[in-house]
Amino acid sequence: MRRAAARSPRSCARPPRRRSARRPGAPSPTPTARSTLGASGPQVVEGWYCAPYPRPLERTREYVEIMRRVWARNAPVESSGRHYQLPYGGADGTGLGKALRSTVHPVRTDIPVYLGAEGPKNVALAAEIADGWLPLWFSPKSDAFYRSALAEGFDVPGARHTAETFEVAGVVFMAEDEDVELAASRIKPIIGLYAGAWAPRARTSTTTCSCGWAEVCQELQERYLAWRKQEAIDAIPLEMVEDVALVGPADKVVDDFKNRWAPTCLTTLIVSGSQKQTTLARLVEEASRC
Repeated sequence: MRRAAARSPRSCARPPRRRSARRPGAPSPTPTARSTLGASGPQVVEGWYCAPYPRPLERTREYVEIMRRVWARNAPVESSGRHYQLPYGGADGTGLGKALRSTVHPVRTDIPVYLGAEGPKNVALAAEIADGWLPLWFSPKSDAFYRSALAEGFDVPGARHTAETFEVAGVVFMAEDEDVELAASRIKPIIGLYAGAWAPRARTSTTTCSCGWAEVCQELQERYLAWRKQEAIDAIPLEMVEDVALVGPADKVVDDFKNRWAPTCLTTLIVSGSQKQTTLARLVEEASRC
């Protein structure tokens, strides 16, 4: 973890950047505005956007390159990629398109790009071409797995960052309650929705597989897709929730953060859910010591 800040209901715990030359407590030089992008998945793209889902890594690379040209405004934007052509030159076009330059003048011409990614190749791509990675359902158990994927991207010649300058801003769901089971019950429906309803049939997420929950997710999905939603949610064990979320009383939450989450590759913890401001303040204080 690198910096500390907090706000509700979505809060960030970010201690000072390691090996930083600036004095402790000085304002961070990192700009606040960011562009967050992701290829989504075939179930959403083909099921909702009425579009095919070909070669997501290649499409992401082309898209990011185009957006950076748009922001830079150095010249009218042209692209002759496999997926995006500017101007459009397809046989079904009018032939009247021409390369254009954005009329919007950004405050900065180099806006940080964060990629939402899960699979190892997509995460490696984020490390290569982006300025940050936005993992969802990150688990400390998967830390070595994802560090390896990130390292692959950093090792590509021309990569924008190293591990020391790259941001990993993970969303972690949090439910605070003296009763750990009750706290976990607030997170289980969200896990059920993602792993049971939104994951493509016969697939489980990279996170659940690397944490050892593939069989649970398969059972969860079978029940969810058979419209046995509550049965699916009830099948999620407490240990699975604790792998990907912060749940329980304040002392447990802070200890879990300190001992499990703080040592990971995450540089930012984006906390979402129900928690007390005093607990958030303790998390921020703990993050500042990392």
